Amino acid sequence: MSFLKNRTVLGVICIALSLIICFAVTPLFNSSISQKVSIVRVIKDIKAGEQITGDMVQTIEVGSLNLPKALVKDTEDAIGKYSSADLIAGDYILKAKLTDTLMKGDSYLYRLNGRKQAISVTIKYFSNGLSGKLISGDIVSVISPDYMMQGTAVIPTELQYVEVIAVTANTGYDTNSEKQSANPIKNDEEKELPATVTLLAAPEQSKILAELDAEGKLHLSLVYRGTKENAAKFIESQDEIIASLYPKAADENDKSNKETAGSLYTLPEKEPSSHD
Repeated sequence: MSFLKNRTVLGVICIALSLIICFAVTPLFNSSISQKVSIVRVIKDIKAGEQITGDMVQTIEVGSLNLPKALVKDTEDAIGKYSSADLIAGDYILKAKLTDTLMKGDSYLYRLNGRKQAISVTIKYFSNGLSGKLISGDIVSVISPDYMMQGTAVIPTELQYVEVIAVTANTGYDTNSEKQSANPIKNDEEKELPATVTLLAAPEQSKILAELDAEGKLHLSLVYRGTKENAAKFIESQDEIIASLYPKAADENDKSNKETAGSLYTLPEKEPSSHD
């Protein structure tokens, strides 16, 4: 190995390696970066359980570097299928988020990710549930006519703003679609009165709701119905109250949130305003 001690030989070897890197390795790397591949992108928000149509997706070309292998690359592989998760405009579609069969009417339950729970409360009297006018997405306050046997009607601090995710009749079928609520009832036989309302709640809220439901003493009052963005402001405000009342639980929830990527109930930064 004495030739390696010769500076001229070492210089030639270094120059040769540089040339190999410049004219062989680097072009291959650049080629891999610039290589394009067609994938399917969402151009309209798609809810879980919704069938995908041609106007919801498009094919685009992107760099192939570091792309997941399970991406859908042809719109024909997506159109006609059903989404198993909420997708927003700009999302790429993974094969795991598509299903060939229609999800059941309770598709909203597939959206739970461990941060909050779905809990149903009984509508004992027609008036308790806003006379059957509640629909999914509504923000309600839960009123207890005799909270903790104090003899006065109270909205528990934990239940000022709660999101409705379903309204269900005695038949077990949901009656919470906005389309159904907007259409007049033709006759009494077609009319399905609500039996339960399913709410999206934190564990601390669920416990209070279970107690109120067992006592059969609760009313739901409508606070807001409108855009998802404005509805989320109320939920964010309530979450902050829960965090202040139960700081230990909030810390544990923060740890859980770090382990759970994404949320179907994204909370904006603004507080609810009186004119929303």
